[in-house]
Amino acid sequence: MSEHPEASTHGVGPWEGEPPAGDQYDSELLAAGDSRNVIDRYRYWTMEAIVADLDTKRHPFHVAIENWQHDMNIGSIVRSANAFLADTVHIIGRKRWNRRGAMVTDRYQHVVHHPTVADFAAWAAGEGIPIVAVDNVGDAVPVDRAELPERCVFLFGQEGPGLTDEALAAAQGHIEITQYGSTRSINASAAGAIVMYEWARRFAR
Repeated sequence: MSEHPEASTHGVGPWEGEPPAGDQYDSELLAAGDSRNVIDRYRYWTMEAIVADLDTKRHPFHVAIENWQHDMNIGSIVRSANAFLADTVHIIGRKRWNRRGAMVTDRYQHVVHHPTVADFAAWAAGEGIPIVAVDNVGDAVPVDRAELPERCVFLFGQEGPGLTDEALAAAQGHIEITQYGSTRSINASAAGAIVMYEWARRFAR
């Protein structure tokens, strides 16, 4: 029996009339209704069918997050990565992360683990994907003025300390988000959404 825990206030009831044909449809959802937080196109589809369809259109940017302090923002960043159709989310450091903020969107998003920054950097080099560090360090260029590669991986740090020196050194570019108030940094998940939106504004079709 399948499980559909991602309840949403925007759902649909049981399918009315002759059920649709196609392997993408979930018989339980057709019979009971679909309350998941998915767009209308994917109503009544199985999770596997949704992931397979997303895989045909994922954007060429990746998202990476250092996970040394079990940061609760990681789940929210994964949720934003799903919303902006990132290729893959990379967790660096601790394999376990707080999934609560992801609101089960990690089920539709490819998530891989790298034990260390060196492992992650080796993966990026092997794939020919430049690493763009997101942190308000000295040489960082404001994201709205930076030359973003269409194919890249955005690297985010922990809430508070930001990226480690090793992670900053592994990056081929550093970008930041321009701020106007008194706080030195903004929430990591908010920063992730801003950067992904800026990428989508330029490159999403």
